[in-house]
Amino acid sequence: MKVAVGQANEFSAPDALKGALAEFISLFLFVFIGVGSVLSYEKIHVGETDATGVLLIALAHGFALAVLVAATANISGGHVNPAVSLGLALAGQITIIRLVLYWIAQLLGAIAGAWVLQQVITGEIVAIHTVGAGESLWGAVLIEIVLTFALVFVVFATAVDPNKGSVGAIAPLAIGFTVLAGILVAAPFSGGSLNPARSLGPAVVAWNWTHQWVYWVGPFIGAALAALIYDGFFLSPPPAPTNTHTVVRSEYS
Repeated sequence: MKVAVGQANEFSAPDALKGALAEFISLFLFVFIGVGSVLSYEKIHVGETDATGVLLIALAHGFALAVLVAATANISGGHVNPAVSLGLALAGQITIIRLVLYWIAQLLGAIAGAWVLQQVITGEIVAIHTVGAGESLWGAVLIEIVLTFALVFVVFATAVDPNKGSVGAIAPLAIGFTVLAGILVAAPFSGGSLNPARSLGPAVVAWNWTHQWVYWVGPFIGAALAALIYDGFFLSPPPAPTNTHTVVRSEYS
């Protein structure tokens, strides 16, 4: 692991504060759109969510995430997820101080997005993630671990690895489609969170903490495993500069 704590003045550094604001906005919009898609489908289709509903909800989450990652990548790195931020911190891609800043912004953004949505959907309770009826809580944790592992692994492969090449151009789509696929798989079992902030925002507004721990333990373990494995075995060093005449060694060599 290459965990870096960072300097205390990073809390007030302009680029860190801009990054935190971008994460606040991205989580606000992600929760507003994601939870909104659930409530919209329930408004149109009364009763239990069927396969069509799961597909539409997964598409809304996946496409929203792809757009938000692309929009904030050059500001904050386009995390849009506390679990992704944790994985990047464990691999030394961001400092612990920036991780704390991003977590605060992400959680506040998610809560704000759910609260504003609640004001729009008058008289309705914001939908929360819950484990499927009859499903094991530990089974739900396991599926959240596996799918968040997949998400963070894709983040490293397409957005972090310095030798990602042309695949970096499709990183937002790859990340969004991973979440889309994850929701399609997990919705009937764990609810398909893969994102602690996405689960926390509606839970705070509805003040319903049922199964909330599942959506922290699972994603954080999955993110940590993906970061440690990719960083330990697959992360490529930056390509060496080619110079046929001289080789200049810098302090980073």
